[in-house]
Amino acid sequence: QVQLVESGGGLVQPGGSLRLSCAASGSGFSIYAMGWYRQAPGKQREYVAFILSTNNRNYADSVRGRFTISGDFAKNTVYLQMNSLKFEDTAVYYCNTQSSSGQSWGQGTQVTVSS
Repeated sequence: QVQLVESGGGLVQPGGSLRLSCAASGSGFSIYAMGWYRQAPGKQREYVAFILSTNNRNYADSVRGRFTISGDFAKNTVYLQMNSLKFEDTAVYYCNTQSSSGQSWGQGTQVTVSS
């Protein structure tokens, strides 16, 4: 069983930056993909970015060029550097992993972009 804990959310002004972190714990698994999703109020959860253990990365069009995903698969940790934040980036951000134990989700961390 993979357990995920996110941190780093908060309140930021438009144009500001935040860095989210997610650490996986547990035993007996091997993670091959880590990613981030988000869910804004009244909307469905949407994909943001992912990184593979091969270091391949992919981003949603809405965040490409502003967000950067990085990961340390030896430490089972993934990060999301968010720059040039916009009002529409406000959401609960969820960490996601794909591993030999299946798919896992974190509890989410709130990101609020407001002036």
